[in-house]
Amino acid sequence: MLNTALASCLSLSVLSSTAMAAEDAAPANEAPSKNLIVLIGDGMGPAQVTAARDYLMYNKGIDHLTLDDYYVGQATTYADRGEDGGTVVSGAVTDSASAGTAFATGNKTYNAAISISNEDIAKPYASTIEAAEMAGKATGLVTTARITHATPAVFASHVRSRDNEVAIASQYLDSGVDVLFGGGSAYFLGKDEKGKRPDGSIIGDFEAKGYNYVSDAASLNALPADSGMALGLFGSSHVAYTPDRTEDIPSLADMTSKAIELLSQDEDGFAMMIEGGRIDHASHANDFPTTVQEMLDFDAAVKVAMDFAKKDGNTSVVITADHETGGLSLAIDNIYELNVDLWDKQLHSSESIASSLKDAETIADVKKIVAANTWIKDLTDEEAERILAGDGSSYGREGGYNEVVSSRLLVGWSGHGHTAVDVGVWAYGPIADKVKGQIDNTQIAKTSAEVIGVDLDAASAMMQAKYMYPKFKQTRDNEIMFPAKALAESLGGSVEWNSGTRTAVISYNGAELSVQLDNGVVLINGTDSGLHSDIDNGKLYLTLDAFNQLTGMSMTWDSLSERIVK
Repeated sequence: MLNTALASCLSLSVLSSTAMAAEDAAPANEAPSKNLIVLIGDGMGPAQVTAARDYLMYNKGIDHLTLDDYYVGQATTYADRGEDGGTVVSGAVTDSASAGTAFATGNKTYNAAISISNEDIAKPYASTIEAAEMAGKATGLVTTARITHATPAVFASHVRSRDNEVAIASQYLDSGVDVLFGGGSAYFLGKDEKGKRPDGSIIGDFEAKGYNYVSDAASLNALPADSGMALGLFGSSHVAYTPDRTEDIPSLADMTSKAIELLSQDEDGFAMMIEGGRIDHASHANDFPTTVQEMLDFDAAVKVAMDFAKKDGNTSVVITADHETGGLSLAIDNIYELNVDLWDKQLHSSESIASSLKDAETIADVKKIVAANTWIKDLTDEEAERILAGDGSSYGREGGYNEVVSSRLLVGWSGHGHTAVDVGVWAYGPIADKVKGQIDNTQIAKTSAEVIGVDLDAASAMMQAKYMYPKFKQTRDNEIMFPAKALAESLGGSVEWNSGTRTAVISYNGAELSVQLDNGVVLINGTDSGLHSDIDNGKLYLTLDAFNQLTGMSMTWDSLSERIVK
């Protein structure tokens, strides 16, 4: 790490034998690689890769992507079973959170989970970045999405839901990660600064810990190589799409170059993740021209990473995707052709004109907007009406616009969501032989840890000794309650139900807590505790105070991160 203190989310009280195990798992000089670079093309399926290559081949006379030289195989992407809006889903189609948890920690989980297990009382899983941080390496996260978005979040935070981005930002402050570059300043700023945080800005807290804060390309480039830790936030939400960027907004390659420059100062080596986050967003919108540009932006960052790795000689690089997005098809309607020469004739992303399209009132308005942003000067009345009607999705008229543009380009989409196809794997250095062929995405994390000599299991044990991430309910009186059976068993207790007396009994190390289900009275060792219980859908819930009195612990509830601190 770049700072001298161990900046970890764990207190010194749990950095005992397990901490030594993590640090002693394999000294850096005995590991196959000193450094690790993981690159993730979010939403980057086989068709997205092919489209970028085709663009270069037919429009630039370049017959390959930087990626192509390092292809080693493909990975599965499925998640665990879970719930989506109250409906149980199989997990066959992943989201970025569950896929990210897999390739960051080596464990499957449910969609929306950020590096925790798939249980009512979930356990945190350590990532390769966190294990590297605990082992004394410098660490970094770089993305064109919000830095609090799912893919970067799985490497340095833990929450039950990826939507809790305010908590993710706060956990970064205690994570020890040295370099954080991306978008998402709203989750670091208070509401008085047009941010999302009810507790006010935390950027000053990062600066107090030694982070250099930058917010534009010039200040990023001006960071000296020896300046240490850095927080770069280049947009309130995601970093602008490649075709929409001004000179003030750095490219992914720019952010990657500076991050490597900063992290490579650490003599113990570094581990970092770089994400092309907006390939996914453009594909969600079915904005094909922008998808291609985001792919090329990602490939440029791959070149920066590979150039460093080859020169350094002690770096492993692995590249993959979390999933494919959009069901992209490079050809439609039985037409054996692609209008590749038109793929760069859209000036800006569909996102940039979505508001104008929403305000359009007539066919003439639509034709004017489309003509200003594309090569299409002959938009038909029928096409304009399709745009005005929208595509029937939440993208509305933007979706209708992209439908028309895609049709003109002879490409198609199956929808606006993720698909379950396998994704590519590319690699360089000692890690390459370990991820060849057909693999599961969890293998990325396991081999990443192995190749730099860090111990994921020991790092996870350290975290699990301190935190639990439970399902919970909040009463009308704002009291937080937890599923009694699941929490008791997670703490090592046992639960018995007496149907005759309608009593639930929790036993823990000789102590006993009983709940009379008819009146909700909570007895601890036979004495009325005065605490509350609740039954919801046949499940008993108790407060944390009840478990503290039973166990003699002093557990607390972290309401921001929605976790129990032991």
